[in-house]
Amino acid sequence: MLTAVVFDLDDTLAVTDGDRSALLAAAADRAGVSLSFDREAYLDAHREHSGAESRLPVFGALVGSDAPALTRAYRETIGEALTPTEGAATVLETLRRRYRLGLLTDGPGRTQRDKLRRLGWTDAFDAVVVTGPIGAPKPDRRGFEAIADELGVDPGDAVYVGDDPERDVAGAVDAGFRTVQLRYPGGPEQHPDADATLRRSALAALPDVIEDRFGDVADDA
Repeated sequence: MLTAVVFDLDDTLAVTDGDRSALLAAAADRAGVSLSFDREAYLDAHREHSGAESRLPVFGALVGSDAPALTRAYRETIGEALTPTEGAATVLETLRRRYRLGLLTDGPGRTQRDKLRRLGWTDAFDAVVVTGPIGAPKPDRRGFEAIADELGVDPGDAVYVGDDPERDVAGAVDAGFRTVQLRYPGGPEQHPDADATLRRSALAALPDVIEDRFGDVADDA
């Protein structure tokens, strides 16, 4: 019987308003740092230098001694642009009455937990795993195993809800989770192994989708 629901964060429970290149430029202006690189260079540096707790190593590779100021400014700029998906707060409250609730999110630890603080969700989950500090970004199954352990559930008794076909769906399936893929205009294609799909704009229907697709509701936690 299903006992836990685990969520992705970015582009699932929350979205960042604005073009990422524009947000990077805004952060550089905020920090008083000359933007000598583009979005592609940032992504290359992120793949090579992604930090466990912050983006400091990434910006260190790009702007040297200006990295601390740009790191703070970028975290603030991204945080201010972050908004919850419509209906997300109500969905979390509803599901937490029925299941153990978890969050598995990629990124640096401080960055992702700052997002939860801004969203008002620091106490919304029974367990949170950020993959940066454990060095296991999705689809690495170690992240999925870690959140299952934190929740005290078997992966087969949990469903993972996310938008990315490879990182979220394929990763969760490989770790033994059931899956719901959220879809939205301009987003990734549907993964053939997703157990269920739902339009992100219809997130409010998720509790009913989970109950209908995966069987009996667990007893109140």
